[in-house]
Amino acid sequence: MSIEYKNLINSLEQKIELLATFLDIEKLEINLKELQERIDDPNLWNDQKKAQSLLREEKLIQNKLSHYANIQNDFVSNKELAELAESEQDQTVFQDAIYNLESVLLTCDNLEIECLFEGEADFNNAFLEINAGAGGTESHDWALMLLRMYLRWAEHNKFKTEILYELDGEEAGIKNATIKISGNYAYGWLKNESGVHRLVRNSPFNAQGKRQTSFASVWVYPEVDDSIEIEIIEKDLRIDTFRASGAGGQHVNKTESAVRITHLPTGIAVSSQSDRSQHKNKAECYKMLKARLYELELKKKEEELNKANQSKTEIGWGHQIRSYVLQPYQLVKDLRTDYETGDAGAVLDGKINEFLSASLKQAVLSKNQQNN
Repeated sequence: MSIEYKNLINSLEQKIELLATFLDIEKLEINLKELQERIDDPNLWNDQKKAQSLLREEKLIQNKLSHYANIQNDFVSNKELAELAESEQDQTVFQDAIYNLESVLLTCDNLEIECLFEGEADFNNAFLEINAGAGGTESHDWALMLLRMYLRWAEHNKFKTEILYELDGEEAGIKNATIKISGNYAYGWLKNESGVHRLVRNSPFNAQGKRQTSFASVWVYPEVDDSIEIEIIEKDLRIDTFRASGAGGQHVNKTESAVRITHLPTGIAVSSQSDRSQHKNKAECYKMLKARLYELELKKKEEELNKANQSKTEIGWGHQIRSYVLQPYQLVKDLRTDYETGDAGAVLDGKINEFLSASLKQAVLSKNQQNN
């Protein structure tokens, strides 16, 4: 066995052992059994809110246990496969097993981060909006680059994505877009991405190739289910229909299937054009609006809890959080955590887990410091 292989196996064994301790698997199994006994009580359903809360807690525990079990199984099976392949001198199978073991190591790191999620909406799917800043074509192109980055991130991490709305720029790129990212802890992973992202590069749209600075804003909010009560009053809404722009087929472009709903008291506007059916787009808009209003309430609670702490870093709309420099050198730096990398190409291809992890760890550390 090579030294690299032995080091990989040792790292995985240590990670898995630490995860078992960190998760406290035995305690989780006991808690799950107790929860299921309470859920089986028919009287529980007299209180729908309490029942939904227990079901949610059960799902979270089951997810952690199954995630850990999958890690164990994948480690054992691929370790055995690698050893068998080496004994038979089959390098192709051996390298496949190594690749799978490296993937297990990444999964361990992700599960370790997911254990930090403690927000009530962290487990939910997420909506992510991108809006180009001032600057015309440059900013439109930058917004499209960000859209691709998040779609690639979702693909790397096995999240499902759906582009709900996309408005093209006049010459290139997009003015704005909304995507839905579905999967366990999608919102938890992405919730700290809200803010302004800055790009510095030599312009491909300028004949002299002058260096340009472009801005685009990202806003992330959780999808909420029916167990969370958010009141939406019809008289507070303005509903507009229009023809969908961009790709979508002849039918979409010829009918007013796209929907925009504006919540007049807050000014929040959501749009959907992903379906040919106006009714389905309207239903999706209601989901998005409910999510935005819920996210607004979460932010208000957070601000009330932290307003006495003036040193707290704000992660909000209009606040610059990350800088992407492509020329004259390459550097992507998070301005909140100071985490940085020179591999800008990998970042723009969706390899942003290190940035997400750093911001999550900082948020948890900051919260713990405030509570002490």
